[in-house]
Amino acid sequence: MKQQGFTLIEIVLVMALAVAIYAVLLLIPSRGGSIGDLKASARVLASGLRQAQSTAMATKRDAVLTLDVEAREFVMPGDTSARKLPDGIDLKLYTAQSEVTSDRKGAIRFYPDGSSTGGRITLSTGERKYLVNVEWLTGRVSIDD
Repeated sequence: MKQQGFTLIEIVLVMALAVAIYAVLLLIPSRGGSIGDLKASARVLASGLRQAQSTAMATKRDAVLTLDVEAREFVMPGDTSARKLPDGIDLKLYTAQSEVTSDRKGAIRFYPDGSSTGGRITLSTGERKYLVNVEWLTGRVSIDD
């Protein structure tokens, strides 16, 4: 009577094949940033916008957060160095026409009373995206997905 099942050699071959496929998948570069990077970037931008609003209210002067969508960098008021967002994240900026400096750079301005020019920054990777919204009347910053 013959027993049914797998031999040790068959099991080892299947496991070796699975390890080889897994190793190849790890070597393929991923397209775009991860969802964790995307969410963290949205939070960092929202925090920068809130800080710009606080700066405008505390100093009684306009405060501007400038964004370079191609380089994925933004500069906060009072900072001379740009903060870089991870590669693989696509940015789009919708803001007042007066705040657009070029086709790749623009800004969102906050006024001493807390209001702003308003706008939206869209961060996306693949099918996933986050919207960082700034209300013009109140300057309120929110993140929507």
